[in-house]
Amino acid sequence: MKGIASAHRDDSVEENIKHFDEMKAGTEEGLRWCLRAKMSVDDPNKALRDPVIYRCNLLPHHRTGDKWKVYPTYDFACPVVDSIEGVTHALRTNEYRDRNPQYQWMIDALELRKVNIWDFSRLNFIYTLLSKRKLHEFVNKGLVRGWDDPRFPTVRGIRRRGMTVEALTQFMLSQGPSQAVVSMEWDSIWSTNKKIIDPIAPRHWAIVTKNSVPVTIKGGPANPEIKAVPKHKKNTDLGEKKTHYSSLIIVEQEDAQSFEDQEEVTLMDWGNAIVRSKIVDASGIVTSIEMDLNLEGDFRKTKKKITWLSNSTNENQKAVVLLDYDYLITKKKLEEDDKVEDFITPVTEFREEAIADANVNDLKKGDIIQFERKGYYVYDGETNGVKEFILIPDGRASSIASKAGLSATPPPPPPAATKGAPAASVTKMYAMDSIYGQDIKQDGVSTMYKIDSVYDS
Repeated sequence: MKGIASAHRDDSVEENIKHFDEMKAGTEEGLRWCLRAKMSVDDPNKALRDPVIYRCNLLPHHRTGDKWKVYPTYDFACPVVDSIEGVTHALRTNEYRDRNPQYQWMIDALELRKVNIWDFSRLNFIYTLLSKRKLHEFVNKGLVRGWDDPRFPTVRGIRRRGMTVEALTQFMLSQGPSQAVVSMEWDSIWSTNKKIIDPIAPRHWAIVTKNSVPVTIKGGPANPEIKAVPKHKKNTDLGEKKTHYSSLIIVEQEDAQSFEDQEEVTLMDWGNAIVRSKIVDASGIVTSIEMDLNLEGDFRKTKKKITWLSNSTNENQKAVVLLDYDYLITKKKLEEDDKVEDFITPVTEFREEAIADANVNDLKKGDIIQFERKGYYVYDGETNGVKEFILIPDGRASSIASKAGLSATPPPPPPAATKGAPAASVTKMYAMDSIYGQDIKQDGVSTMYKIDSVYDS
């Protein structure tokens, strides 16, 4: 397309200074003007066609207030700031490739120190928006709590969700400067993070409060006892924690449901116990259990190793909230004509009340731990006296799968097979008629041995 020169492209220096002074003052006249770099009118690269480098903006700045009424554009500011601040290599995604000559033009025109440009492909993730403009809408509409929200793909956001700097660095180095635009799953980066935090994350216990089950331990200590056990059995450098033992403990409803009569199970960090009785109410909820402690039992022979907490006093317990999050959008990749509002996930935060061992009182905000048999968590601080922990994805499919749109309705059963005919298999392939027909009878004598049909009853 042939370029058309601005009506004021050849204005005098004096006229341009006059108009720029109006812009700096933020007057009504100044708002009508912008400042362009005089590069070219018809360059094939449209990024070099007299780009705008200054605009008026009367909105107060978050740092300088209303001191300034005129601001440089991003394309003008980047090369200037990079050169002045000592940047040697500007790492830019290749969507800016057409603007690279403009970047160099600015440096040459201002006689600034040269900066090398190294561009590479944009790295996208499924179910994830990386556009700052679109993310800004989530903040403005109150769908998230800020730019450091754990659901946000910002550095502050994923750090708050438990991503370590070391994992982030390792992942980026492993990707390399590819020129191919890719859309990745989140499993690789979170798997890298798990390898880093697993050896150094202290182990703790938490029991979901809802329908937790009281258990009476026959043979347990008459009075509550406290013992020191390692915070991490494979890393004793992390120190020890206090574990309370008593004849009254609590376990999770899910574990209690799985216990069979007279089954021997292992109480972690204690020993084996045998389930002697289990009381279940009319709705199927286990309300209480009695066990016999069997410390001579072999933990290697039990199928179930369960977490538990002493229920003798409140001193060894701490109320906590376990937080988990879903993706902000329900579609893996938004197309150009897709509207973001049509794909916003209705519910993205899940809160579960629990009781943790009192050792969590020693944690500082940002500390990473493992609630055994639940997952890795990062301590996010305290709200109304309750400590909140955010679940850290570990890279497994279950931890990174989208929770939106999951149907609770089971699929209909396949139609019953007709007697004497093979049952129809359920398939996603297209249907087609049998090439042999439906009623085939074999005529003639076969020399093969005879067997009964597996479909006849």
